[in-house]
Amino acid sequence: MEPGRRHVRRASTTIALTAALCAVLPASAPASGPAPTVRLTAGFSPERLGAGTTVRLGFRIAAPPGQPPAPVTAIEVLYPEELGIATSSLGLDECSADRLREDGLAGCPAESLMGRGSALVVVPFVSGPVREPVRITLLSGPLREGHLGLLFFASGEAPVLAELIFPGLVLPAPAPFGGLLATALPLVPSVPEGPDVAIVAMHTTIGPSHITYYRRIHGRVVGYHPRGILLPRSCPRGGFPFGARLTFQDGTVAQASTVVPCPRRG
Repeated sequence: MEPGRRHVRRASTTIALTAALCAVLPASAPASGPAPTVRLTAGFSPERLGAGTTVRLGFRIAAPPGQPPAPVTAIEVLYPEELGIATSSLGLDECSADRLREDGLAGCPAESLMGRGSALVVVPFVSGPVREPVRITLLSGPLREGHLGLLFFASGEAPVLAELIFPGLVLPAPAPFGGLLATALPLVPSVPEGPDVAIVAMHTTIGPSHITYYRRIHGRVVGYHPRGILLPRSCPRGGFPFGARLTFQDGTVAQASTVVPCPRRG
């Protein structure tokens, strides 16, 4: 393919993806000012058609010039219809928010683990904003109205974000997407009656990378790595589309999209 044609195809794919994103996700409350900008990233590991893989997702938020980062209250991520997250070999058991609160990650079954990641948050103080890294663990939660439930467990080093649990859902979405990961984030004040903590970046995996499940074979408990999310044997035209929509505390909304290119054969 000629370089010029490749550029045109990528641009048209991005325009179509943005239009589809606006059509799928619901409208939000009126915004009070300019929205932050969001950059979405996605990828597979390994990149091999017809095989199980780990999906990598991430986003980075940039506030408008001269404004502090706004707290995120909802995150919605759209993924391709060729990826069956709800029907994968992940999340064979489930954990509950009560068990997480009482016993932490040790109280959840190993087979409820679906992914790991990290986030970067800004904690506003009088002396100036402080950036703090946070660990993210993604777990399978109870079904809700027939939809796969998710639990995000966030743990940080500082007392402000010592432990947070927020639920999510895997919902259907029309083509070119196959599903929607939706979660609502609680507002966390930096100090009593102070400004809320804001996420500025988040990265997570969904898949078997660094995950071990266990099963009993001939009376012995054996560890194994789940297959993960199965990539199709053929690539959709134009690649694998992903989209995201973030809603902020002030009612503003930011959208982003990206396309994972088709893996090279052989």
